[in-house]
Amino acid sequence: MFVGLTIKEVSEQFGIPSDTLRYYERVGVIPPVTRTAGGIRDFSSEDIAWVETAKCMRAAGLPIEALIEYVRLFFEGDETFQARLDLLSEQRDLLLERKKQLEETLARLNYKIARYEVAVETGNLSWDDAPGEQEA
Repeated sequence: MFVGLTIKEVSEQFGIPSDTLRYYERVGVIPPVTRTAGGIRDFSSEDIAWVETAKCMRAAGLPIEALIEYVRLFFEGDETFQARLDLLSEQRDLLLERKKQLEETLARLNYKIARYEVAVETGNLSWDDAPGEQEA
């Protein structure tokens, strides 16, 4: 049986500051968290699943606004399947574009590193095999 977690425990488990978790709840990135009779946040397994989703989506670069919209749509029910699909598909496309840009940057860095490794061995830095490439 799952025993609820405090905000401190969730913060430590996910590496998300408590203030960020409170902010996520306040703006709707995660739904309102279950509270004890004394008003202390008591994260249920369902609450934890929302925190995991938020962390994953933020790590993927989804803006807060997109997450808020996703949560809102989720609670509107099954008739929002298409809207949720569209939102997630759009965010995936943006992430794929970022990935492509990162891969291009990585390829350029790898090329430069390889040229400098040769230069360290030979004492000669050459950009001969990359038209338009220059030392920078």
